[in-house]
Amino acid sequence: MDWNAVIGQENIKLTLQQSIAEKRLSHAQLFVGRSGYGVLPIVLSFVKEIFKQEKAGSGSKVDHLNHLDLHFSFPIFTENNKSVSNRLFSEFRQMILDNPYAEFNDWKDILDSQNKQLFISAEEIEEQNAKFSLKSFEGGTKILIVWQADKMNNAAANKFLKFLEEPPKNTLIFLIAENIDDILPTILSRCQLIDIPRISDDALKSALKENGVSSEKAEEIIFSAEGNWNQARNLVKADHSVSEFEMLFVAWVRFAFQAKKNPLMLKELVKWGRNIAVWNKEKQKQFLDYCAEMFRLALMQNYGVEQLVYKKIEQNFKWEGFSKFIHGNNIESIIEEISAADYHLSRNANSKIVWTDLGIKLTRFIHRTA
Repeated sequence: MDWNAVIGQENIKLTLQQSIAEKRLSHAQLFVGRSGYGVLPIVLSFVKEIFKQEKAGSGSKVDHLNHLDLHFSFPIFTENNKSVSNRLFSEFRQMILDNPYAEFNDWKDILDSQNKQLFISAEEIEEQNAKFSLKSFEGGTKILIVWQADKMNNAAANKFLKFLEEPPKNTLIFLIAENIDDILPTILSRCQLIDIPRISDDALKSALKENGVSSEKAEEIIFSAEGNWNQARNLVKADHSVSEFEMLFVAWVRFAFQAKKNPLMLKELVKWGRNIAVWNKEKQKQFLDYCAEMFRLALMQNYGVEQLVYKKIEQNFKWEGFSKFIHGNNIESIIEEISAADYHLSRNANSKIVWTDLGIKLTRFIHRTA
């Protein structure tokens, strides 16, 4: 991963490059930010630069994630009483090579872990201790990247604390986490904290245009992506399904309106949910994002902030009339239920039940008075 392959984040890149040039490398650094902001790509670029400074030609090994002095720890599930991540490194490596911005949910989907808990175990930390007690293969620095460091269980965190306090010579430890809430304060106190902010809109727009997205469409995507490259990519994918999403959203709203006077519409909502439940999980989650955004836009339309309503449903749908039913007394409940559905899908809940439940609940929310 090269610095120029990281989307935006110029200030962070410069700071890290200067720390290498000035030999100011803290032995333990914690990078905090959402995966879609580019946390892992930044760390991999940082690692590549460190190895390049030590030995010419070693950078390409980082690109392929096969540098012998670069090690990874990441959450897995227990199998045959073993909880060591190395047994799944091939799958993890392929995921990162395919998409360095990959998220924890992507990893769960790849493992098809269902209801199994993914975590970093004490056994994993012991194995890393053993690895780092050995000499460097290339005679220089050894580096450990702990991906999703907040997934350490208590036993692992306590063992890792000792590793941080007395690291082997020429060892660098880079932890990656989306937030610090579940990380031991004693670990935090021993790490240099580096916050990774959202990607700037300009950088996101440039990346979208490089991927063939028109300027007009890029502006629309940036508004919803909130500086997150993964979200931007999902919106690009969803755009190819927009007509289908629009049709199903309109059907959902119409069934919800009619159900109050015609209970038979509940049967239609059940069919509606079953049609969506056959999609793959990623497409279902994209549709949830689409629905949430359309409700938000309807709220802005209702509140007279039309300059922020960058798209509407216009064909065979009374957008202005619909927007009057979306207000402060129901928008929070609607968005909360959509978020809950997203969560349950991520946890491999029964899709038919999730969509049927969500569809029926809208019939209550949409008839609330302002």
